[in-house]
Amino acid sequence: MLVAADIYRPAAIDQLTILGKQVGVPVYSEGTEAKPTQITKNAMEEAKSKNIDAIVVDTAGRLQIDRSMMDELKEVKKAVNPTEVLLVVDAMTGQEAAALVTTFNIEIGITGAILTKLDGDSRGGAALSVKEVSGRPIKFVGRGERLEDLELFYPDRMAQRVLGMGDVLSFVEKTQEVMRQEEAIELQKKIMSAKFDFNDFLKQSQNVAKMGSMSRIIGMMPGMNKITPAQIREAEKRLAFVESMINAMTAEEREKPELLAESRERRIRVAEESGKTEQEVSQLVAQLFQMRAQMQKLMGMVQGQEAIAGMGDLMDSLKSEEKAPPGTARRKRRNNTSKQRDLDAVLS
Repeated sequence: MLVAADIYRPAAIDQLTILGKQVGVPVYSEGTEAKPTQITKNAMEEAKSKNIDAIVVDTAGRLQIDRSMMDELKEVKKAVNPTEVLLVVDAMTGQEAAALVTTFNIEIGITGAILTKLDGDSRGGAALSVKEVSGRPIKFVGRGERLEDLELFYPDRMAQRVLGMGDVLSFVEKTQEVMRQEEAIELQKKIMSAKFDFNDFLKQSQNVAKMGSMSRIIGMMPGMNKITPAQIREAEKRLAFVESMINAMTAEEREKPELLAESRERRIRVAEESGKTEQEVSQLVAQLFQMRAQMQKLMGMVQGQEAIAGMGDLMDSLKSEEKAPPGTARRKRRNNTSKQRDLDAVLS
């Protein structure tokens, strides 16, 4: 059972109620008029009457210098006699997080902390000092706003994250959660044989979305710590941009992209239905075939193979559409080269 004991923050009770529905857990609430201590006591009785053996009490955020609020928290703790008292700390506060945990441990007596907003600009270096400074461990970390973004805390993985080495183990675990081994093997075969299509791209894009935010995924990958939040947002927009074009394709076109490569009429139709230009659709199709060609070359299959049917028409179309006024192309290319290089790394 979730207990709504935060009577001060606007919409706190509503948010907890929505959360309870999402996870299928009952929420006990008495509105904003009752005192947190009384709400907690009544919730305990309610839980006993319904044979509920675990409750989570959500109390309001507070500053350690606010004596009345700290005294209120002591009363709530006394009424509940909890097995766990967890303090939620913002990772963006830096080393102040460790001091905050120390103060609350002295004043209230806590068993651990939850470090949130690790999906922000901060890499969570404060996490490494919390245990040493306060004597209380971090037990969970939050990397986003969704339920699945709350994770167990692993000190060694956090150390790798802070050093910019990524978190490969967490990345593998998240991948296994969204993709069965049979699917991974089948995809590997299609990639190795250069037969992957737009259905594969769309499915993998959806799997990536299930793993969490783009910033979270990037944070797990070694060597990607220099990618800026702005570049990540641009990558997310680009993925959505591509998905809209794929969704406008027919099932046959997704499975057989050669149809799009060979037919300008099909590309025009996809462009109109997705709200994009013919050039953008042509570029997307060309990129797929370029990826196939690169994989063929990597696997030593490129020798003796004929050009992909329809690609000549597609590339001619792209060349005619990409003509720019004299003097503009070089300047634009020079300004965007560095940014595009980093963005391409993200999308890869």
